[in-house]
Formats: sequence, structure tokens, C-alpha cells
Amino acid sequence: MPNIDTMTARQIAAGVADGAFSAVEITRSALDAIAAREPEVQAFLQVTPELALEAAERVDAARASGEELPPLAGVPFAVKDNMNLKGTRTTCASRMLETYESPYTATCVSRMLAAGCIPVGKANMDEFAFGSSTDSSAFHPTNNPWDVARVPGGSSGGSAAAVAAGMVPLALGSDTGGSIRQPASFCGVVGLKPTYGTVSRYGVVAFGSSLDQVGPFGRTVEDVALAMDALVAGGHDQYDSTSQDVAPQFAAAARAGIEEKRVGIIPAFMEAEGLTAEVRRAVEEAARALEAAGAELVDVDLPHLDAAIAAYYVIGPAEAFSNLARFDGVRYGYQEPGCTTLAAQSSLSRAHGFGAEAKRRQMLGAYLLSSGIYDKYYYAAQKARTLITEDYARAYEQVDVILMPAAPRTAFKHGEISDPTQMYLSDMYTISINIAGNGGMTVPLGVGEESGLPVAAQLVAPAFKDERLIAFGSALERAVAATPGAWAAGVADAEHDGRLGAPCAPAFAGKGGELA
Repeated sequence: MPNIDTMTARQIAAGVADGAFSAVEITRSALDAIAAREPEVQAFLQVTPELALEAAERVDAARASGEELPPLAGVPFAVKDNMNLKGTRTTCASRMLETYESPYTATCVSRMLAAGCIPVGKANMDEFAFGSSTDSSAFHPTNNPWDVARVPGGSSGGSAAAVAAGMVPLALGSDTGGSIRQPASFCGVVGLKPTYGTVSRYGVVAFGSSLDQVGPFGRTVEDVALAMDALVAGGHDQYDSTSQDVAPQFAAAARAGIEEKRVGIIPAFMEAEGLTAEVRRAVEEAARALEAAGAELVDVDLPHLDAAIAAYYVIGPAEAFSNLARFDGVRYGYQEPGCTTLAAQSSLSRAHGFGAEAKRRQMLGAYLLSSGIYDKYYYAAQKARTLITEDYARAYEQVDVILMPAAPRTAFKHGEISDPTQMYLSDMYTISINIAGNGGMTVPLGVGEESGLPVAAQLVAPAFKDERLIAFGSALERAVAATPGAWAAGVADAEHDGRLGAPCAPAFAGKGGELA
């Protein structure tokens, strides 16, 4: 049987197409990996062996009949549990939707299925995507495969952990303020948030409608590029008015060079309070690696970035309050038993169906949209959004991409951060990209010397120039000689010392954190 631990999505698709192994065989390998590691990692809310094997059998039947296989035929993938997939529950990790059965399949999931991918399960998340740790899931926290005492990040923590633990080579997440890029950093995998509008949001339960975007996790930049080509195949989605017609060009971009291109560095970001020394060193080394690969480093200034977090925590909760108003205990979702009036039914159902963070964000949103407050804060946040977007536009007149940290630190322990405002700062390097709508990608750089945990850099590109992220990410990946996710092959033999297995090949050799 093929070993999913050591294979990329490209290798799996090639092996299935060549007949080296069947789609059913690789699917069983994925299901076996989930069975072996899920008790410790807890990345999934629902595993779907029947759906997976049925899809794998269809791939094998198509190959046997001589049909041309789609580009990712036979590749197992996980779906964040805020995305509908018919035949599964879509719970958003909330008691409010604990029994909700998906009546249809989200466009992003449908396009992965059309590319031949095999759905093995629904991944855990922070409740309704409100969080940066996956600890706010109503059902159970997810553990970081590098150290199960630590969080995988959030809100797409289950998706990131499933890839990092070698259960699947690809997974889908959603990113409203960093929910793909921050967990990718914590788990040592590649995570891409495309430009707003690149991937259809139809069938994805909304958090912030002007901020949400779907994107892939993978072990390599090339795998993420292949997933992106699948996600944009078919162009504009008539069911999502914000979706754009984007050409599948990502896999080709992975082979592009970066000679004579310009990489922007934001000095203020590299000196920000809260950024740890090992993450700063890693990003600085990544900048030098890109320079050695032929790029020029250019300092850029984004003077209004200090307003990004404040603007986000006005716009995000306001949109969340509006979007979650539909969960009223009447039409669908949790219904409080024994209520005799409609008012009691709605009030008690929401009180007992939502968790603490979901309530906090909705209450904040209700306050921000109230009379007299709306003009003072919401208008100001939208003005800040315009200024931040203009800052990025001016910066991209000077550079092709911007390099910055993806997260200020490595993965923290479960329960280590109890203050919600401190938790919100976990996304200090990612939020401004959602505010502006640009694309961003996390690229793992190996492990930090002090923590022994994954460290990563973030690349950011102009709107609808996400192929640049792939080109620069591939160059950076080659430069640091990292093999994200490859450590999972040693899980079976690893001694359990609080980690699930041995880490991936570090990008830093010897003392001083020098790039290998």
C-alpha cells in the first residue's frame, strides 16, 4: 500500500494516473493515518470513509475505462467544517449547528471534487471561525502535531493540523483575518489566502462577508498551486456575486524565477512589540535567501497599518452580528426545548447554542451597529480600511511582493492566553491583508532554535496577482531546503515525548540560525 506520509499531492496524482497504485489504496492509507493519529491530534469533527471510498472507486473506474483523469485524481483532502459538503454535517464547530445536515455542496468543495480529490472528512475549527487557536470549538480542541500540548492556531486549525500530521496532503480553510496563514505558520505547512473574490464563497457559512476568503493548505508550494488551479477552474461562480473570473495559472507560476524582482520589507513590522527574536531572525534570513536568489530588497512604508486591528475588530464583529442573526432557533439550528413563546425560543436558543467567543463577537457587533455608535466607529473603520488599501497600492508601485512574519511567535500552549485581546494580537501580521483584500501566503522556514517549533514567513502580493506568491514562495522553499510535512513519515517510530512525531527537516543548520 502507498504511504501517504511521504507523498505530495502531485506525486499521488501522478501515481494514480500511472497505475503505480489505485485511488482506493491511497484513500485507505489516508484513512489509516487518520485512525492512527486522530486520537492525539483531534483534527477532525467528522471522518467520511464511505464518501471517500466511493469517490476513489469512481477515479479507479475512470482510469480503468481509459478516461483522462482530472489533475488531482486520487488526492485525499480535508474540508473545514464551515463549508457545505452534501452527505456530511456542517457544524461550524458550534452547538448551534450540531445536527445540521449539508443540503448541498459548496462551490469550492465541488471544484476540488471535480479535480478528482477525495473527501476524507470535515476539519475542526474555532466556533464560527471566531478565534486563533481552535480552542473555541464547541466539541474539542485540536492539538498541534509538533507538540500536542500546544494549539495549531486558528480558526482553520483542524485543516492545518491534518496536513501537518500527514493525514492528508491538502486541506481547505477559510481566512477572515489570518485563519489560514497563522495556523499554517504554527503547524509548519504552506497556507494561501487568495485575493478576495478569487475563490467562490458560495456554500461557506459567512463570518465577515467583506473579509472571508477560501484557500488551501498543503505540504509544498507546488501542491497549494495545484489546489488553487482546481479552485479557480470554471471561473466566475454565478452564485457568488463577488467571485471573479481567474485563470488557472498557479502551477505554472511555481516554475517562474524571481531574478530582478523586488521584495518589500516593512521595517516597523520587523520591530513590532510582541515579535519574538527567533521569528524575526527567521524572516530576516528568508529575506536574504530571496536576495541571494536574485531579488532586490526594498524598504516600504505602510503608515496606517497601526489602525488595521482596530478597524478589523469593528468591521468583523459588525458583519458577524449581521450574518449570525439567521441562527434564531426557529428556522434551523439549535432549538431550546420547552419554550412557549417565539421570543423565548429565539433568546434561549441563541444563549445556549452559541459559545462564549461567538456571543462576545455578536454583542460587540450589535453595539457597534447601534444608533450613535455606528457613525463614530463603523464609518471610521471603513475610512481606515480605505487608507490601508491605498498604502498597499502605493507600496506595490515599488515592489512585486512584500515579505513579513506570518505570526509574531510560535505556537502557544493550550490555555496559555486567556485574555481575548491578547488572543486577537495573534493575527497582527495577517489582518491588514484581509482589510485590503490582497492575497497572502505562509511559507514554512523550518524550526526555531529556542522553541523547536515551526517558524514561517508571509508573502503578500497585489490584488489578483496571487501567482506571484507561488513564484516567490517556490523560490523561498528551494532556498531554505525545507520539506514541510515530511517528518510525518517517522510517526510510527517516534518516541512520544509530548510530540506526535519528529519534526520536518529544519531550515536552519547549526548555531546562529543560518539558512541551510
